[in-house]
This record gives sequence, structure tokens and C-alpha cells, in this order.
Amino acid sequence: MKHLARLFALLLLVAAGLSQARNLQPTDDPESSPVWQKVRASIFEGRSIAPAPADMLVLEAPSRAIDAAVVPIAIRSRWPQGAGRYISKLYLIIDANPSPISAIFQFSPESGRAEIETRVRVDAYSHVRAIAETSDGQLFGVTRFVKASGGCSAPAGSDAQAAAASLGQMRFRVEGGLKGRTPVLAQLMIDHPNHSGLAMDQYSRQFTPAHYVRKVDVTYDGKPVFSADVDFSISENPNFRFWFLPQGNGELRATVVDSRDLRFVAAQALRDTPK
Repeated sequence: MKHLARLFALLLLVAAGLSQARNLQPTDDPESSPVWQKVRASIFEGRSIAPAPADMLVLEAPSRAIDAAVVPIAIRSRWPQGAGRYISKLYLIIDANPSPISAIFQFSPESGRAEIETRVRVDAYSHVRAIAETSDGQLFGVTRFVKASGGCSAPAGSDAQAAAASLGQMRFRVEGGLKGRTPVLAQLMIDHPNHSGLAMDQYSRQFTPAHYVRKVDVTYDGKPVFSADVDFSISENPNFRFWFLPQGNGELRATVVDSRDLRFVAAQALRDTPK
């Protein structure tokens, strides 16, 4: 019930500004968005958000999406993750989506880099925002404008029976192997329909009930790498590319919980590459 209540609250949040969002143009002032103003007041409570320096935070997104249901997004940072000041959170906000607070990623000094790549749904022409929060509480933001339409109500791309059969299957891909304490790039792939609840089944003419990944936790050798609170703004079959900082041999582990409280776990043992 709490997830339905959250969804209803977010739908109310976006309703007032959605008509304006559908008519947005790239030249429109990102700060004037009524949805953004409400989101900002809700989760940042009036705190100052400074423009992010280019050497700190970069948001990569297409200016015009080929497929509004599968829009590639990358949030990159060159800041080192360490015991001093580091990026502790990244917020991904898509103004025109029914649920504009699309993802909140949390990082630790063991994350290697506070970067994430994924694929999202975009429901209408929209400002897309990445907000970085540092470990000392400062906020920095960057915005891109994306032309896309209908991503949240697009029908599923996979067969329903096949999707149900593979539900929750996960796998890692680690690039380059472990080499001492050098950050390593990895990818987590999750088989999950991530139904938004807004797409109509083409045969039954009924809306497919919402069913999506809502929580992701990744650790290495028992230490946190990143966690994410996400929702149906993430595309079907969620896919995350991220960095982690190994300290010798260990196990890369992902724990995923969806909106029906189903829990899925995947693990992969890794060994340091001899020099």
C-alpha cells in the first residue's frame, strides 16, 4: 500500500505542471519548470544547488531520443571517491515523467567513481537533471533537454510469458579484471519487465499492472559499492553500469527488491589479476 500511496502522491505532484511540460522547448528556462520547483522544495527543502563544474559532473543524454522507452543516460564524475570529500548521492530527475524523481543513487568511498549509466523512459519533452550531493552536504546540478514522447506508456518490448519465466534473473559483466586498487567498470543486467502501470495490453485492452524494480544494492567483499532507489522511469530489463574499488579477491553481489517485495540475489566471485 505504501508504494501505491507514493505513486499517487507523485502523480499529483506532476499533474499541475504536466501540460506545460508537454509544450516545453529547449530554450525554456529549466528553473521555471513548475514540476521542478515542487520536486526541489520536496526533496532539497530550499537548499542551494550550484551549477556543477564540468570537471565535477557531466550528464550525457541524447537531445532527441530514438526510442522514448529506452533512452540512454550517463552521469559521470571525475571527483575521486575517498576518505575525504566525495559524492555521496546522485539524483536523476525527469520533469515530464509521471514519477519525476526517477532514481536516487548512493555511493561510498569504495565506489571507485560516482558514476552510473542506465536506460530510462521519457514521457514527454523534458528537462532531465542530475544533482550531486557531496559528503559534506553541498549540492551541484546539471541539466539536459531531451526530446522524447510516450516512453512511460509504451507497450512492453518482450513477450509476457518469456518475461515472467526469466523474472529476476541477473548477471554481471566485469570489464578488464581486477588489478590492485584500480577502479573497475562493471555492469549489472536485470531481467524484469518494469511495468509502469500506464501501458495498455494490445490484446486485452487493459492496463498492465505496475510491477517494477524499486531497490538495488551492490556490494563487493561485503562493502557497499552503490545502492539505488528507482521506479518505473527505469526502462524494461534494468541495466546499470558502475565502478567499484576492489581490495583483492572478493565477491560482487547484487540484491534487488521490486514493487511486489520480490527479492532477487546474484553474486560473482572475482580474483585479482597477477601482475
